[in-house]
Formats: sequence, structure tokens, C-alpha cells
Amino acid sequence: MTQNVEAPPAAQSGAPAAKDPKGTRALLACGVVAGPLFIVVGVLQMLTRDGFDPSRHPLSLLSLGDLGWIQITNFVVAGLLFLAAAIGMRRVMYPGRGGTWGPRLIGVYGAGLVMGGVFVADAALGFPPGSPEGTPDQLSWHGTLHAIAPALASLSLVVACFVFARRFAVLGQRRWAAYCAATGVAGLVPDAFLNHDWFYVVLGVAAALGLVWASVMAARLLTELPQ
Repeated sequence: MTQNVEAPPAAQSGAPAAKDPKGTRALLACGVVAGPLFIVVGVLQMLTRDGFDPSRHPLSLLSLGDLGWIQITNFVVAGLLFLAAAIGMRRVMYPGRGGTWGPRLIGVYGAGLVMGGVFVADAALGFPPGSPEGTPDQLSWHGTLHAIAPALASLSLVVACFVFARRFAVLGQRRWAAYCAATGVAGLVPDAFLNHDWFYVVLGVAAALGLVWASVMAARLLTELPQ
């Protein structure tokens, strides 16, 4: 008589079990921590930095001033944690569905965060206090590179959402697929508010949703590792 044995999560995902479950688990744990850590540190600064107004200032401006090193570190640490998570994701997912581009895009997202920390923004919109109102007529070289970072990170994360959505849809996990697709759509919403007074608020909410999503994906893949 043949006994039915439920396939392990890795087999259900179409990818082989990771060769080093313990090391892979540690890499994915980096991703689980990265999103919430970035959000908490960012929000605490918004509430405590003099002159910062989240309705008119992008988060990047927190990298300026005497306490700017906090947000610089926040960008770099979160980016490195997501880069580590991308390696763990590939170990779990490859060569299964989404196992090539899913981890790569998360890696690019992490690199974009690191880039946003290494190359600081130019002072603008009266922040830090004492800076001229409005935006600079000409960006510095580091300001130019910083301006590329959010676009790189945002685009890679949006595409990653749809890659993961397709993966879960193929696996028949419709709720996870819907969550991924909804987050991807949310990442596109700020473009509709580009000239709106609440653009930076909408952008911040979309960014927070994306950070949470990336951490949730790392946590979800942890469940696909053998116990």
C-alpha cells in the first residue's frame, strides 16, 4: 500500500531545496528585518528633525544636516540587507518560476537604496533649515546620482511585484498573487500625483508599502525552506 506524502514547500514551488538551509534562512531574515527597520528609523526622524515636513519634503532630505548620517546609514543598511535577501531568494526560487528575475530585481532594489545613501541629495525646499526655498537650478554630481536612485529602486520593485505575482498565480496561490499585483500597482500611483500638493505623502506611503512587501516576500520564502 502506497502512503501519500505531501511534497515539501520547495518542491511545490518548482525549485529545489536550498543546499544550505541555515545560511539561506539567515539571508532571508535580513530581508525580513530590512523593511520595518527602514520605516521605523525614517518615521522617527520625520517626527524629530526640526523643519522637516513630510507633506513637502522627500525622505531623502533627511540625509542632510548634522544628523544626516542617520538616514544615510538607514539607506545603506537597508539596501545591504535586501541585497543579502536577494541571494537567499535565489537559493530558494532558482530554477523555479520567477527564480531568475525575482531575486535579481530585489537585488537591484537593494542597490538603489545603497546608492541613495552613498550619493546624498542637494538641499532644497528649505531643508535643512536655512536652505533656500525651491529646488536647485542645477544639481550637483552627487545630487544627480541620488536622483537616479529612487527611480531605479522603485522601478525594479514594481517589476519584482509582478514577477512574484506571476509566480504565485502559476502555483495557484491566488491571494499571494493578488497581494503582489496590488503592491505593484500601488508603486505606480505616485506618478498620478506628480504635480499634486500631497505628492510626497503619496510617494512615502507607496514606498512604505513596497518596503513591507519586500520583507513579507522574504518571510514567505522562509516557509519554503525545510525545517
